[in-house]
Parts: sequence; C-alpha cells; structure tokens
Amino acid sequence: MAAENVQTFTDSNFDETVLKAGTPVLVDFWAEWCAPCRAIAPAVAAVAEKYSSRIKVVKLNVDEGVDTSSRYWIKGIPTLILFRDGREVERVVGTPANAKEFLSSILDKHLSTDADARTASAAEA
Repeated sequence: MAAENVQTFTDSNFDETVLKAGTPVLVDFWAEWCAPCRAIAPAVAAVAEKYSSRIKVVKLNVDEGVDTSSRYWIKGIPTLILFRDGREVERVVGTPANAKEFLSSILDKHLSTDADARTASAAEA
C-alpha cells in the first residue's frame, strides 16, 4: 500500500529513516484493515509526489511496527506525524475533509519556515 514516492519502514529502521533524516518526514501510521487509512492513502501519495524534493513520506503498518506505534502513543489510525530535525512538529489523527489540501497546508506552513530561515540567514550575511 505504498505509492512511488512513499517508502515503508519498520521499528528497526525508524530512527535512521525518520529521526536522522536531513529533511522533514511525514509518517503515516496505518493498517491494512483500516478503511479510513485506505481513504486517506491517495492524499498522502499526492502530497508525497507534490513535495518529493522537500520532504520524505513514509508509512508504518501499526500491526507490524508495534514498538514505534507505542513509542509515539498511536491510539487511533490513521495518524500522520510530521517530524522535523528528529522531533514531532505536527500530528493529524483521522481523515480530515479535503485531506490533500489539509495536508498541503500543514506542509506549506512548516516548509515556509525553512524558506524564511534561509532568507533571514542570507540577509544577515
């Protein structure tokens, strides 16, 4: 259940794939049996494609990644968490209306901070 720009990971490679990534990472916690997870999957794939040069999008099946799911207190799925510099910066639980636009607005908010920081840094130089 992964699109071309969406990777899958496991408990064993979570830290390397997500926490040590050089870019923001959107993690989709999901399960095969979860209908809302299947409903939001096209939106997750669409933002993965749209932002492919700026973020990494990964999926963790909660039935297979029990340790990571517990570590991040995943109590309902789908849960999407945006990590930046190894820290959680945004969490979405459930399937929002207009999911693609909703996720894009979250990513734009966090990615615009990158652009603002680069602009400020260039102005100081």
